[in-house]
Amino acid sequence: MDEVFKALADPTRRGLLDELFGEDGQTLSALEARVPMTRFGVMKHLKLLEEAGLVVTRRRGREKVHYLNPVPIRLIHDRWVSKYAETWAAGLADLKESLERTVERVFEIYIRTSPERLWEAITDGEIRAKYNFGVRVGSDWSPGARLEMSHPNVPGGLLGEGEVLSAEPPRRLVHTLHALWGEDVKAEGVSRVTWDIEQVDDSCRLTVTHDQLREGANDQLYGGWPMILSGLKTWLETGEQLTTPGSKMYG
Repeated sequence: MDEVFKALADPTRRGLLDELFGEDGQTLSALEARVPMTRFGVMKHLKLLEEAGLVVTRRRGREKVHYLNPVPIRLIHDRWVSKYAETWAAGLADLKESLERTVERVFEIYIRTSPERLWEAITDGEIRAKYNFGVRVGSDWSPGARLEMSHPNVPGGLLGEGEVLSAEPPRRLVHTLHALWGEDVKAEGVSRVTWDIEQVDDSCRLTVTHDQLREGANDQLYGGWPMILSGLKTWLETGEQLTTPGSKMYG
C-alpha cells in the first residue's frame, strides 16, 4: 500500500490516472499526446503506476494498452476510509462506478497464497460465498459445463448463469456470464470473465478481465469486482470475511 500512496503523491502521475479515468485503455502514444512531457518521462511515470498496481497493461497487436485498475483504490477505502467516515465511503463508491464504464475492464490484485489455494477459493461454491456477497457459484468446471450463481436468501431464482469456456487449473479459468438478478442486467446479455493466476514468490497475482461488454453497459455487471477481490484477499490471508456494501446486499 505504501507504493500506492507514493504513486499518488506525484501530480503528474495523478494526471495520467485522470486521463485514463476519462478514457480507459490508452496507448503510450495517446497518453504522451495528452501531457506536456517527453515520451521517456511518460514511460517512467507509467512504470511506477504499474508497479503500484494502479495501472494494468495488455498487449493489443504491436501496441501496449494501459488500463486504470481501481482495486488498490478499493483497498485504501477498506483500510483507511470506511471505518472513519461513511460519507467518504459513499464518495469512493461513486468514484468506483465512474472508473468502470468501458467494454473491457481489467482488475489486478496480489494475494499471499498459493495458486492451488487461490484456484480452490475461486471454484469452491462454499468458499466463494464467503467473499462473493454470499453468492454461491456452482459448476464442475470442465470446458462446456454449466455455471450457476445462487443465494439462499433469493427464493427459487438464479442470480446468474454461464458456460465454462476453458479451465487450466491452477492457472487460468474462462467462462461466460449472464446476469439474472434484475431485468436491467438480464437485458445486457452474455459477457466473459477470465481469471489469470500467476505465482510471484510467496504470493499470486490474480488478474480478472471482464470483457465482451457492450459500450455503456449497466455497471452492476462489473462494479462489484473491487469488493469481491478485496474480500477474496482478506479471506485467504486472514481467514476473516470482509464487510463491504456488497456483502450486505442480500442480508
